[in-house]
Amino acid sequence: MSIDPSSIPSFGVPQGGQPGGQGDRPAGPPPIIVPDQNLVAQLLDQMQLKHVVDDEGDLTAPWEGFRVYYMFRGEQKELFAVRAFYDRAYPLEKKGEILDLIDEWNRETLWPKVYTHTHEDGVVRLIGEAQMIVGTGVNLDYFVTTAANWTQAAVGFEQWIVERLGLQKDIEGEEGDGEGTEEA
Repeated sequence: MSIDPSSIPSFGVPQGGQPGGQGDRPAGPPPIIVPDQNLVAQLLDQMQLKHVVDDEGDLTAPWEGFRVYYMFRGEQKELFAVRAFYDRAYPLEKKGEILDLIDEWNRETLWPKVYTHTHEDGVVRLIGEAQMIVGTGVNLDYFVTTAANWTQAAVGFEQWIVERLGLQKDIEGEEGDGEGTEEA
């Protein structure tokens, strides 16, 4: 899956304006907004990503092998986080190798920052996360572009880890004759 942030329409179209053209927005900087779940849902719709609201009220976009959550946290919903939960399980004995790989990822990329979570049964899973404070307002274009980039990076990490671990043949075998899932 590849998401080109430049292909995402602007959400800053004034009332009565027509989306898509450069002349739709008055000259000057994009508006400062306090984003909410509705804006994120609109963004996911524009990106043509399937999404649902989970039991905790967070937007979730599922992919084959992982899920990306779009969450607002804090008393005033002032923290926006994009968190990816990767389903692939690693045995505890492989944790050192996995830590070396995610250290490499975290050094070379801005987001998502990836870390391990070891379950009580000894299974290790990966979580990717990026956060921004939005409670005092944020530039609309910055928010939209950043949320799209974070989504693309969550997908990119899955592709990267599959390549680094040499799992492509295993995954292709699991998919059978179906194509890879780009939809969420």
